Amino acid sequence: MAIRIRRRELIVALGGAAAWPLAARAQQTAKPVIGLLINSEKPQSYMKGFHAGLRETGFVEGQNVAMESANANNQTDRLPALASELVRKQITVIAALSTASGLAAKAATATIPIVFVGGADPTKFGFTGNLNRPGGNITGVTFLEEATAAKRLELLHEIAPNAGRIGLLVNPSVPTDYDTKEGLDAARVLGLELRVFSASDEHEMDAAFAAMAQWQTGGLLIAGGNYFTIQSRRLSALALAHKVPAIFNVRDFPAAGGLMSYGGDPVDAYRIVGNYVGRILKGEKPGELPVQETTKIELIINMKAAKALGITVPLSLLGRADEVIE
Repeated sequence: MAIRIRRRELIVALGGAAAWPLAARAQQTAKPVIGLLINSEKPQSYMKGFHAGLRETGFVEGQNVAMESANANNQTDRLPALASELVRKQITVIAALSTASGLAAKAATATIPIVFVGGADPTKFGFTGNLNRPGGNITGVTFLEEATAAKRLELLHEIAPNAGRIGLLVNPSVPTDYDTKEGLDAARVLGLELRVFSASDEHEMDAAFAAMAQWQTGGLLIAGGNYFTIQSRRLSALALAHKVPAIFNVRDFPAAGGLMSYGGDPVDAYRIVGNYVGRILKGEKPGELPVQETTKIELIINMKAAKALGITVPLSLLGRADEVIE
């Protein structure tokens, strides 16, 4: 009887010994986890760019990498808590997919790698003092929103030369002060009057357009930001209903029926973010990866919107367009 007990104990012991390496191997081969810190839901095209960048480095979600999304749903004040939660979960890399998200992630951790994306100058927001070698645990991508802000007003003036009063629609919960500064500076140069209107939800959007109508706004600059991108269809409908020529920084606006857009290509920017995340997962240090700028600038014009607004688009402007939506 004693022999049977010893044999049973031996079998259990051997079984445990066999199981231990399996458990160890399972831990060693666990998928790295990318934390997506976002201020609001991303357009599908942007995330396709992100996944394409990951694939460039050999990573595919669900196969050899996992993702966890933390979405503030346009409530920017929630981002610090969401960033801290990702840190507590010991996420492998944080992809901070807006300027505000990047700032929240930077404040939450000095050790977990961070890759940010935004339209602002990263040095002005304190991400890094050296774009070529950012140092620390952070790097990222900018898609030239700030650098192209003044040009958007010039293009708007070119397509609507009789508009003396220009509105600038901003989301006060998003750090895009550069849109206001660049817009005001460009308006002074062109001899235009510019007034800022604010909106952070649909109700405030309606109120802003009503206020623009009272002020007799002749043209509209829409400041950058994820929320306005997601609301492109509503913004384009309001602009057409109020007969206001409007320009945004990304293609989503004219694609949704708005007049035109001019700026960097966010899909390409998100591709670079995905590529950087993959390179960090392979062992590269974020502080040694230079902050990149997208080099692809697009001018998109929607001719159907121009017709609805009674605008004749100058042939010189059409000739410079990267895409004309008929």
